[in-house]
Amino acid sequence: MNILSLVQTALELGLICSLTVLALFLSYSMLNVCDLSTDGCFTLGAAVGATVAIAGHPYLAILAAMAAGVLSGFITALLQTKMGIDSLLAGIIVNTGLYSINIAVMGGSSLLNMNKTETVFTKARALLQGTVLSEQYKLLVAIIAVAAVVVFLTLFLRTRLGLAIRATGDNPDMVRSSSINPTFTTIVGLCVANAFTGLSGCLLAQSQKSVSIDIGTGMVTIALASLLMGQVLLGKGSIFKRAMGMVVGAFAFRLVYTIALRLDMPAFMLKLVSSVIVVLAIATPYFKKQLPMLRRRMAARKEARRYAED
Repeated sequence: MNILSLVQTALELGLICSLTVLALFLSYSMLNVCDLSTDGCFTLGAAVGATVAIAGHPYLAILAAMAAGVLSGFITALLQTKMGIDSLLAGIIVNTGLYSINIAVMGGSSLLNMNKTETVFTKARALLQGTVLSEQYKLLVAIIAVAAVVVFLTLFLRTRLGLAIRATGDNPDMVRSSSINPTFTTIVGLCVANAFTGLSGCLLAQSQKSVSIDIGTGMVTIALASLLMGQVLLGKGSIFKRAMGMVVGAFAFRLVYTIALRLDMPAFMLKLVSSVIVVLAIATPYFKKQLPMLRRRMAARKEARRYAED
């Protein structure tokens, strides 16, 4: 595989997975809720999308997957806001329950084959046949999906409801004193975020033309690593710039991941690669802050040595 093909593969997967990163950006960065149901919700979107596509409705599969994500987010938010369950625990509970639901959606099987199924990607390939973009049909579909989500998220977070969601993440007590219901904003925020996750799972399933029960395993780690990388690269500025940072971070992570695969790294080592990337992404801003202090210490030591020599 040449370099151009390698980059294109990483870009396609990075764009599809960036939808999950954008979901985490909304829930984690904006709403300040760590939603650990991401793995199960991603698989739910893939399973629902695949089932509906197999039934002959590839476009309806996208809406169905997003609706399934909304329902997952609603349950997670309900556990947090109405039942007093900690957000981390609520995510774990929903993620565990979704395993059984996903198996049920897949008809009791752990694998769905979509080789003979019409998908949005096969539709795009047929539409672009004979044009210069005929070989980039997957990339084009992914770009359209990501562009739509980025534009929606940018506009949504500028609305009154979007500003209320951001305020809830910053200071829920202030939100309550402003006669805004933080329960409502939390529910809406998680529903929207999980809709993006469901969409991401659906597109990945249709792209790969298969769904396994573990398709979403480790997705929360991948999304978190991509989010942190995006924050390091484009972490400041407008909502649009930060959202684009999430997309760039997802591509950068997938590029590293793809290179690791091409270097014949054992499959069991890829989780370690993800963990190392997360650690580096988290530690980089800290070391940037510590760098001036380290420089001053080194300068002070040099001065002390010079005086000692004199």
